[in-house]
Amino acid sequence: MKKFMFTVFITVLALTVSACTGSSDVVKIGVIGPLTGELSIYGSAVENGAKLAAKEINAAGGLMGKDIQIIAYDTEGDNEKAVNAYNRLVDQDEVVAIVGGTLSGSTLSFKDLAVADGIPLLSPTATNPDVTLNAPNIFRACYTDSYQGTVAALFAIDDLAAQKAAVFYNIDDAYSEGLAMAFVDAFDAASVTVDEFTFTDGTDDYNATLTQIKNGNYDVVFIPSYVDSVGPILTQARALDLGDTKFIGGDGWDGIEVDYATVAEGTYFGNHYAKTDTAENVVSFVANYTAEYNKAPNALGALAYDAVYALVAAIEDADSLEAADIVAALQALEYNDAVTGAIKFDVNGDPIKAITVIQVVNGQHVVVKKVQG
Repeated sequence: MKKFMFTVFITVLALTVSACTGSSDVVKIGVIGPLTGELSIYGSAVENGAKLAAKEINAAGGLMGKDIQIIAYDTEGDNEKAVNAYNRLVDQDEVVAIVGGTLSGSTLSFKDLAVADGIPLLSPTATNPDVTLNAPNIFRACYTDSYQGTVAALFAIDDLAAQKAAVFYNIDDAYSEGLAMAFVDAFDAASVTVDEFTFTDGTDDYNATLTQIKNGNYDVVFIPSYVDSVGPILTQARALDLGDTKFIGGDGWDGIEVDYATVAEGTYFGNHYAKTDTAENVVSFVANYTAEYNKAPNALGALAYDAVYALVAAIEDADSLEAADIVAALQALEYNDAVTGAIKFDVNGDPIKAITVIQVVNGQHVVVKKVQG
């Protein structure tokens, strides 16, 4: 009996050591985003971009001699689920860093937890300005809502000669409201007329507000929201026929041409990159992503890809997997090979990079101009 118990003990010990040894050969990086539901176009792209970067890095020898393991959890676009995903990644999976959240609202929901934990957090796509404020361990690979909202306004005034604009935004969404307020502020600063219109989560009939907008004879309508809202809004707006009114959006429009190419024809939106860009690293990324997933990458996939590479560059600079060392390395990082533009963080953890203004033409992205921040 004693011999049997000893054998069991040795077996369990061997399995435990084996498990520990296996885990030590992997660097775990978390990803948080909506992988199912109406917003899955964004979270899935982030997961795909992160995993493609990890696959390439692993094929090239890994990180500090270890393979990178991407652990992605689905929030379904729900903030409570985002908090649960964060806690699971930190407490159970013991990730060294997190690439996320994908959405601004979900990232803000666990921001305070991340600051308290000191976990290195590099969001590829959370654009709300509050995400990085008073949070020395939180960074982003994308530009902010305020910046892209301002650029959209200046483009409307300077390039589209807008004398009167309407802003139609989701009052329940931090991303949508952030862009809207920046747009309004820029119009006010230029002494150009701008009026605000709002909708809420769950809205599917926009006709009443769009009729008001039509009767207001606006030159430009700015709709800072995501494709699941923008698509139906544009569809209903086209049915009402707003004449020569031009429509503008932010990076949440990326992918609008997939299901709404007809109603999106001729519209403009700001984005982090254009998949039609001829730069060598962009062409290579688009080709590799398309080969891996059998579809072209949207900007969120590109930002997540860049975020993983930037995070790995910081870890290599730090030569450490300790949170404080990684954070310090991110603060000093200069990563120049990013698909969406070189990444260098300011004192708030926000990148200094360009925004690309795109027009949808025949279902394709046409670069109108690039604006450097």
